[in-house]
Amino acid sequence: MSATEITAVGIGSGDEVVVPAFGGAEVAGAVRGLGAHPVFADIDPLSFCLSPAAVESAVTDRTVAIAPVHLFGHPADMVCLHEVAQRRGLRVVDPDDGRGVVSVDAVRRRQFADYLDRRLRGVVKPRVALGVQHAFTEYVVRVPGNGRPDRDAFKRALRARGVACYVPVKIPAHRTPEFRTDVWLPESERAADETLALPLETSMTKRDLHRLVSACNGLGGLMDSA
Repeated sequence: MSATEITAVGIGSGDEVVVPAFGGAEVAGAVRGLGAHPVFADIDPLSFCLSPAAVESAVTDRTVAIAPVHLFGHPADMVCLHEVAQRRGLRVVDPDDGRGVVSVDAVRRRQFADYLDRRLRGVVKPRVALGVQHAFTEYVVRVPGNGRPDRDAFKRALRARGVACYVPVKIPAHRTPEFRTDVWLPESERAADETLALPLETSMTKRDLHRLVSACNGLGGLMDSA
């Protein structure tokens, strides 16, 4: 999301804009670039997108807008966010990135995601809100610690087996040096600690998917009680 998009809805110097802490660093930077102030709110733990309830709690008399982010291919809850905006007299910067367009790649990604959903064990698989079309631009699982091998250990073990996994959001924006604040956003911080993106490229073959599942499940059984 660019500063131009934010300027288009009339946001300027001194205004506050509510943004997600998890995956929201880019939009927070655009807000700050206009002289406005990003206010970080927590996420919904299932979608990883901005929580409407958290937004409502973050609004002050200086807030003028909400800037959600559609994350990993799962759209933010724009209906509820618009309801919050209407109640509080705010504008919404809609980061629509072609969510309504169903491409061949998107269909293929959903098929691959369905394959992984049915076969992966020992990790918390992505969840899709009712009535939502998830594009699965990234296939992001949770690897909880809870006394068992944590996300980082799991990542290292998978990479040693040739799986090109990675941490999608290493630090929530409100904990970075650029935007550090004292606000406590537990779901954003937990997501940053637990999430891991598994490879889901449209060029993958069924053999590639099977190897991915085998590598994960060979370790995932260690996570069952977490």
